[in-house]
Amino acid sequence: MKPRSFDYHAPATLPEALALLAADPDDSKVLAGGQSLVPMMNFRLASPAQLVDINRIPGLTGIQTVSDRVVIGTRTRHIQVQNNSVPGPLGSLLRKAAAYVGHLPIRTRGTFGGSIAHCDAASEWCLVASLLDAEMTAVSQARGERTIAGADFFRSIFTTALEPDEILLRVSLPALDDTWHAGIAEFARRAGDFGIVTTTAAISVVDGTVREARVSLGGVSEVPFRSAAAEQALVGEELSDDLLVAAAEAAADEVDPPTDTHGDSAYRRDLVRALLPRALGRATTVGA
Repeated sequence: MKPRSFDYHAPATLPEALALLAADPDDSKVLAGGQSLVPMMNFRLASPAQLVDINRIPGLTGIQTVSDRVVIGTRTRHIQVQNNSVPGPLGSLLRKAAAYVGHLPIRTRGTFGGSIAHCDAASEWCLVASLLDAEMTAVSQARGERTIAGADFFRSIFTTALEPDEILLRVSLPALDDTWHAGIAEFARRAGDFGIVTTTAAISVVDGTVREARVSLGGVSEVPFRSAAAEQALVGEELSDDLLVAAAEAAADEVDPPTDTHGDSAYRRDLVRALLPRALGRATTVGA
């Protein structure tokens, strides 16, 4: 199939782009990498009257460290994130997560912010944002800039807290210190496919004891799922293989995954049990 007819705009400045969105917010889409939007338009799952292409707008790309945060511009390509030079556990996690994103052509064209704004339940970047309590900065012509907490950003499948007239500008992540270790493990039918279940974890370990823990799961709900049960099972305990298994069991018991053509609910719970220790195990490997 082919998309319905639409008006295409390629503004050179952010104010121009915001003005276009403000003129017709409910029937417009922002185009960055297009790796999700264009296929949806071809299948007519999305039928906007106008596309606002932000690829010519300066200042929307790059990865910067600002104080104790790492800020990623919305139009930063997946491949740029994969090749990041961010030191420590955060840089390592970003490189590992990027390797799971589609295939090389998709990583070359697709964008970090576009993936988060799209809010696919299988998105690695949505999981990372959920895991690390990211802060999303959006802007509109009418209201200016605002910052949205990660916990409030993801609403349901393909739905975020972004308003129709807003553009996601950047995503801010905490620069994890050396006590932190972060990992990711994903199962897909083939390399490059969407993950059926993806597990991410970040733990702060001091003198062998887990001081703080964050666990976020993909493929088990409409949005990234923060597993409070797994986090509670980890915090205050001495890090060990048995602890990782216990945390995975707690996460599997907590979730209520969907059943679809890729697997039923019980199968996805089993994947959580299998994958979370792998993510955590990789996280605790020296130099991971």
